[in-house]
Amino acid sequence: MDNDKRFVTGLDVGTENIRAVIATVNKSGEVSIVGYNEGKSAGMRKGIPANLTGPAEAIDRTLGDAERMGGYDVRSAYVSINGSTVISTHTEGMIAVGAVEHEINLDDLDRVEDVAVTGRIPANRDVLDVVPLEYALDGQGGIKDPLGMSGARLEMRACVISALTPNCENLKKATMTADVEAKRLIPSVVAAAKAVLTERQKENGVAVVDFGATTTSIAIYEEGDLQYVGVVPIGSNNITNDLAIVLAISPDLAEEIKTRFITGNFDAEKSLTIKVGKEGKERNFNRKEVEEVVKARLDEIFAEVRKKLKSAKYDQRLPEGIVLTGGGAKMRDIDLFAKQALEAAVQIGTPKGLGGVAESIEKPEFATAVGLALFAAESAEGAPTLTKKSKKQPKSSGPNPLSFIKKIFNKF
Repeated sequence: MDNDKRFVTGLDVGTENIRAVIATVNKSGEVSIVGYNEGKSAGMRKGIPANLTGPAEAIDRTLGDAERMGGYDVRSAYVSINGSTVISTHTEGMIAVGAVEHEINLDDLDRVEDVAVTGRIPANRDVLDVVPLEYALDGQGGIKDPLGMSGARLEMRACVISALTPNCENLKKATMTADVEAKRLIPSVVAAAKAVLTERQKENGVAVVDFGATTTSIAIYEEGDLQYVGVVPIGSNNITNDLAIVLAISPDLAEEIKTRFITGNFDAEKSLTIKVGKEGKERNFNRKEVEEVVKARLDEIFAEVRKKLKSAKYDQRLPEGIVLTGGGAKMRDIDLFAKQALEAAVQIGTPKGLGGVAESIEKPEFATAVGLALFAAESAEGAPTLTKKSKKQPKSSGPNPLSFIKKIFNKF
């Protein structure tokens, strides 16, 4: 086995499902998927932990099969974060760097970033990422990377992504309870964009809409950079619940009707009756009534998405259109419905171009987990490849108070 390779893990912790992707990265930066799994989530509400035990147990269960497939014991991962508290804020900062002949260095870039963030992001929010949009030297703007350039005054415009600190801390605690360290928290839609967008799309202008179970997230890119992030607290599960209430049926039966019989093309000719169940025990439902319920909720979801696009001033201003990801994007012809609702070109986004067993997860619902692994692959972090899978100790129900002491003794 090539010992120059290292392992990285992406962990998408959703309200309805948890998806894990384990990959290896070689010296050339090539990523190969070696393990993956999908399992039911627990203890999450609209992307936010409601307790620590439920998510921890669900993470542990989901990672188990992925670890066995990949032959690797996961102890750290890049983790998704979601919820309506994840927002983007545009900020500016300016510093004096010295004489005109001063060359801009990394310390200068760190200082101007601190100025752009400090005092502009509330103290109860964690900064997840700072995306420099533009630099200016001595009033000359339009600079993407000023490193090594000369000037006396450095300015920066940035897009700062943040989330409420309690949500971030509780998500980290939930993963740590499952003996997995969250190396970095990344908004789910930003991770999905990493897996499904091309550089050309980001340069021209494109939006990714991550249609999840209880939330629908939006990320907008232009001129190669992330410009906006927003979250709508409604998702595909709301459609299921609406059907269960209106038709007076169980959520499981409502989900079956939604996935088997509903399409985003409501004008297409179909049978007037929906039949569910085994022969002799069939239940019949009026298709028109069912479609009215589904369409009403889809209208609401995509109306909210369009409001987000308008608030960011990108409605009908995206040459590359909209890319749909997430579990909700599996609905048949949902791209046709979204095209009409958003008045933009729409396509379904799936991860492509990866090695290993990637073909099995080239699905819209795995975009976030794959994107998280890709972010991890770009970092300097990651574990070296093992010659064989280590014997994994049973995971505890909480953080091990002796782990710090053991690490000290291991050094000797």
